[in-house]
Amino acid sequence: MSAAGGVVVRHISDLAFMGFAEVLRNLPAIMRNISFCKEDIESFSPDVLVLIDYPGFNLRIAKWARRQGFKVVYYISPQIWAWKESRIRQIKRDVDKMLVIFPFEEEYYHKWNFKADYVGHPLVPVIEDYIHKNSFIEQRNTIALLPGSRKQEIRAKLPVMLKATVNFPEHTFYVAKAPTIEEKFYNSFLAGYGKVGLRSDTYSLLMESQAALVTSGTATLETALFNVPEVVCYKTGNISYAIGKRLVKLKFICIVNLIMNREVVKELIQYDLTPENISIELNKIIFDKEIRNRILADYGTLRNVLSHQGNASENAAKEIIQMIS
Repeated sequence: MSAAGGVVVRHISDLAFMGFAEVLRNLPAIMRNISFCKEDIESFSPDVLVLIDYPGFNLRIAKWARRQGFKVVYYISPQIWAWKESRIRQIKRDVDKMLVIFPFEEEYYHKWNFKADYVGHPLVPVIEDYIHKNSFIEQRNTIALLPGSRKQEIRAKLPVMLKATVNFPEHTFYVAKAPTIEEKFYNSFLAGYGKVGLRSDTYSLLMESQAALVTSGTATLETALFNVPEVVCYKTGNISYAIGKRLVKLKFICIVNLIMNREVVKELIQYDLTPENISIELNKIIFDKEIRNRILADYGTLRNVLSHQGNASENAAKEIIQMIS
């Protein structure tokens, strides 16, 4: 947002808490930031308030904003189709327009008699443009490790990923560094792994990668749009996992698999995320041509689904401007 000319008054890294227990521990900081956000909105007095993702925080703001008389647009829907479906009542009460980035979400909201507009996925044109401008980058014997953007998820997954790297001596591994995390944090994990480097240019890394180990989340979709066969890795604290398993009712946790409604890429979740299992699945997507070709064909279908509506950001902007006028 800052690169596009927006003024960032509080960075998302100040609120990057993940998991039930972690949120509870940081509740005072979250409440202080909610108060700060309300004061800043009142001071600016916008024609329309655009809330982007981050439902635990933004739905509180939406409730307050509606009472203050602000028009509310929500861009990138809360994943109520995964858990906390009861939030639909609050959304219908507090949100004027919902803009969604996955095609199945439009139908989901229709089921609840609430209109949502599918605008396409904003990552598609961004990645297509990057690939076009950097087509000179060649694929090498490189494996990308994307352990996440928060310290707690990196601590949970990166050590397991690293243990698997020793089984692939002919490949070079690079860890994708999150922009908000200092390099010295990663160095403590990489000590002893001479063939594993650190890279801050994630997109360039994916361009040259033969395969990837990716934490669940948006990174799985980015990896797919770069045509890199991947293994999806998920692990969190045991308490958070036990609670989440009872609340989340989905066949898959990977966005790629959710959109396609079938297993396109392998998911290794919690206790299945071991160096042995990672090695088995990574070996398949590196060396088995049939599996690689099947994944790449599915990626092509996925890309067509997500780009059907054209440029998502432009579509969203038009919807917001139309609402103001």
